[in-house]
Amino acid sequence: MPLLTLLLAFPTPALGDRITGHAFATRSEVIARHGMSATSHPLATQAALDVLKLGGSAVDAAIAANAVLALVEPTGCGLGGDLFAIVWDPKTKRVHGLNASGRSPAALTLEHFRAKNLTRIPATGPLPVTVPGCVDGWFELHARFGKLPMATVLAPAIRYAREGAPITELIASYWARGVEVLGKHDNFRATFAPNGKAPAKGESFANPALADTLETLGKEGRDAFYAGRIARAIDAWMKAHDGFLAYEDLAAHRSDWIDPVSTNYRGYDVWELPPPGQGLAALQMLNVIEAYDVRSMGFGSAAWVHLFTEAKKLAFEDRAKFYADPAFARVPTKELASKAYAATRRALIAPDKAAKTYDAGNPALEQGDTICLSTADEAGMMVSLIQSNYRGFGSGVTPAGLGFCLQDRGELFDLAEGRANSYAPKKRPFHTIIPGFVTKDGEPWMAFGVMGGATQPQGHVQVLVNQIDFGMNTQEAGDAPRMLHEGSSEPTGEVMKDGGKLSLETGYDWEVVRELLKKGHIVGFNRGDYGGYQAIRYDAKAKTYFGASESRKDWMAAGY
Repeated sequence: MPLLTLLLAFPTPALGDRITGHAFATRSEVIARHGMSATSHPLATQAALDVLKLGGSAVDAAIAANAVLALVEPTGCGLGGDLFAIVWDPKTKRVHGLNASGRSPAALTLEHFRAKNLTRIPATGPLPVTVPGCVDGWFELHARFGKLPMATVLAPAIRYAREGAPITELIASYWARGVEVLGKHDNFRATFAPNGKAPAKGESFANPALADTLETLGKEGRDAFYAGRIARAIDAWMKAHDGFLAYEDLAAHRSDWIDPVSTNYRGYDVWELPPPGQGLAALQMLNVIEAYDVRSMGFGSAAWVHLFTEAKKLAFEDRAKFYADPAFARVPTKELASKAYAATRRALIAPDKAAKTYDAGNPALEQGDTICLSTADEAGMMVSLIQSNYRGFGSGVTPAGLGFCLQDRGELFDLAEGRANSYAPKKRPFHTIIPGFVTKDGEPWMAFGVMGGATQPQGHVQVLVNQIDFGMNTQEAGDAPRMLHEGSSEPTGEVMKDGGKLSLETGYDWEVVRELLKKGHIVGFNRGDYGGYQAIRYDAKAKTYFGASESRKDWMAAGY
């Protein structure tokens, strides 16, 4: 074959050898018109679609998927954890936010931690346990936006819990690690390692106790969990194991419907929930970044990575100082999300030097392991839901006969006095889990989320910039190599001292790493903490959904 013919037959490296035109591995978006689901597990995605095909709403589908994930991915979620959601209502053409997170026990005081000489709340055992808000969140969402009976919505999860469902590869790895760490807690192994070990890849896992709990909820409603048999079982177990969470704490719990907060980024309205969650950090970062010509910098460039990292450091210092339960602390949400405030913070960034420390800002006050999933239905309703136990399975506290582990979200309180996130009874801790939503010109554009602790606001910014500035599609935006900065000041009291560590996922050029080192960044390696992305984008003109799911997880997006 002549050389010229050979060259024409194969694309040059500059043009790329992928249809997408990107060097990193990706795949096509899922495209459908009637309904869409994107979750971290194929069985959960299919359960959501089954519910949609029965005539259920996007909210029904989200609850069905979450319930299945509570069985097959207890390493990231469950009935013992908390929940947040953003719902686009096509009837009112607006977004609605739900804070379904629980509060600290009334009987647990700061003095108790001092008596034990603790400077941080431990990650396991009864001390980090707060009221689980997930189930109340399900019923709040269902009461407002559901169409099918709750028993029908929970039926797929109940069936899988009784007959067993095969465990996927990544979850099997997390599961084994969780059993190793939490297996000492009474009843944990009996519930999650009934054969003496964690289920291996491909091995089916059944949880009859969880099936019983879900059946009870389908028949008796949320009060069974917070004022009935389940509440009394939790209360008895906690009392028998020197815990503080009590029946009265569960009976007093209620979720809150809240107004999401937003900023406009290059014509797109990005919506997050206000504190105690950290969604505001994503808005603050976008406001700082917006003044720069990011497109010209280019994806993966040292200039873009540097700008992103410094914007993250600035936002996270405010996160450490201000983000807390607004019932206990005055949080300047509006001011922190303003363009004017971003301008003052942006001025602190040096283009060629990484900051070792930043102070939190001083906005003027006006008086007055996680799962995320997205669903969409034929009527145009779209849901971004995120739910978590905090660290993997949670605290290890696993009441007998219920089939789930209680969360350890209380670990995120600060044990120092006088700060926004300082521990107090009946208080919600700072939260890492955040749903995300985007509208454009008054129409829904994308329901999305990125799981993974402090990764979440960083991931939100990256997947949005990848689409809006770098022209990637919804799937490519999630598959692109990510960056993760660790080491900022934290709401638990830690302070950034050395600028933290910047981790770059495989796919960044070594010359970029060298340039970042010259700017003073500490560049390192991270395995498995780059998040887990689920998204559904809507084309209002074509009335078509585009689904995307995280390739780093046991993903699946599907529609019909």
